Amino acid sequence: MIMNDKSKNMMKNFIRTFAGLLLAILLILGFFLLVFPKAGDRFLADKKVSTLSAKNLTYAALGDSLTEGVGDATGQGGFVPLFAKDIENKTDSSVSSQNFGKAGDTSTQIYNRMMKSKKITDGLKKADIITITIGGNDVLKVIRDNVSKLSSMTEKDFTKPEELYQARVKKLLDKIREDNPKAQIYVLGIYNPFYLNFPELTVMQNVIDSWNTATAGVVSQEKNTYFIPINDLLYKGSGDKQAVESGSTSDAVSNNLLYTEDHFHPNNVGYQLMADAVFASYKEVNQK
Repeated sequence: MIMNDKSKNMMKNFIRTFAGLLLAILLILGFFLLVFPKAGDRFLADKKVSTLSAKNLTYAALGDSLTEGVGDATGQGGFVPLFAKDIENKTDSSVSSQNFGKAGDTSTQIYNRMMKSKKITDGLKKADIITITIGGNDVLKVIRDNVSKLSSMTEKDFTKPEELYQARVKKLLDKIREDNPKAQIYVLGIYNPFYLNFPELTVMQNVIDSWNTATAGVVSQEKNTYFIPINDLLYKGSGDKQAVESGSTSDAVSNNLLYTEDHFHPNNVGYQLMADAVFASYKEVNQK
C-alpha cells in the first residue's frame, strides 16, 4: 500500500510519540531502581552487620580449677570447650583453643606459672580471645590462714587480702596486655559454693560480692577486657530443683549445679551456664 504525504506525517508523529513514551517509561523505571533497590539488596542494606564474621580464632584459657574443668564428667575441660563450641556454632568462626588451667592455683601461682612457662606466654601472645578464672583459691587461702578462729571471722579479715588480690589481678592483666594489646580478655568472677549448706554464713556471701565488685572495677580500667559475674548463676543452684542428699537424716540440701563428689566445683550443667554467660558477653562485645 502506497501512503500519501499526510499518512506519512501521521506515521512519523506516531513513532515519535511512541518513542517518547517508551523513553519516559524507561527513565521512570531507572529512577525507581536507583531510589528503591531490589528486595534482596534492601534486606542486606537494612540488616545489621555483625563483626562476628567468619574467621579463624585462637583462644587461650588461663586460670585455676574452673579453667581446668574439675567436676566436668566428660573430662574435656569444663566451660572452655563449651564456650569455644558456642563461638563456632553461632558465629561461623573456627576456634583453636589451649587450656592453661591448673586446680588449686591462687592468683600468685597463676601469675608465676604464666611467667615461667614459654608455652603459656606464647599462647597468650597469639590469642584473639583470653578467658581467666581467678580468685576462688585466694578466698580459700584467707580461710585456711585463719582456721584457728574460723567461727569468729568477719568481713574485716578479708579486707586486706582483697586489696592485695586486686593488685595481683591488675599486675596479671597488665602483663598479658603488654604482650598482647589486641586480644579480648574475659575475667570470670567467683561464686559462693557454701550458700545452700550454710546460708546463715552471710559473711561469706558478702565477701564474695565485695571481691567481685572490686575485680569488676579493676577489669573496667583495662582496655578490651570484660568482667563476667557467675555467682548469681551458681550459688543457689537451679531454681527450686536443689537435690536432697539421700540417706541424710538432716535432709541436707545440696547445690544441683555443683559436682556431687566435692560440692564445690561446677558440674556439667554449671559449666554450661558459665559458658553461656561468657558467650553472651562475647556476642555483645562483637556486635557493637
